[in-house]
Amino acid sequence: MEYYLLLKLIHILSSTVLFGTGIGSAFFMWRADCSGDVGRVAVISRQVVLADWCFTTPAVVVQPLTGLAMVWLAGFPLSSPWILLSIALYGVIGLCWLPVVWIQCRIARDSAKANVAADGFNYPHRYLMRYWYALGWAAFVSMLGIFFLMVFKPVLW
Repeated sequence: MEYYLLLKLIHILSSTVLFGTGIGSAFFMWRADCSGDVGRVAVISRQVVLADWCFTTPAVVVQPLTGLAMVWLAGFPLSSPWILLSIALYGVIGLCWLPVVWIQCRIARDSAKANVAADGFNYPHRYLMRYWYALGWAAFVSMLGIFFLMVFKPVLW
């Protein structure tokens, strides 16, 4: 049982890192986007990409490893509806996160070029940010759904 509790602690901490980094990154990207200042967008998007590599990526790996290990140790059937739905929602989050990272990298690169270009280099910032917002909201709602399922473990059908 000590292993289960240790895994649970690691799982909770990594979900906190995952959720917290996501919320923090979203806030700062949103504020930079609203500013209309391409220099601010360049700096913030670079920092958000760095935060994704340092914090989000390790948490993305730790979550399923600790989650599946806890399922096995607790003896829950992997076919439990709340587990299956959690895995599906985690897949949705992953499908949202991968293009979000690409968008953030592209915005960081393009806004850095626009910041130094004297000719007013036009980058697809607004266009890309629309997708970034939509994918971010889908991932956020999916994460809330996973938290609900983990806490209540409802019988769904």
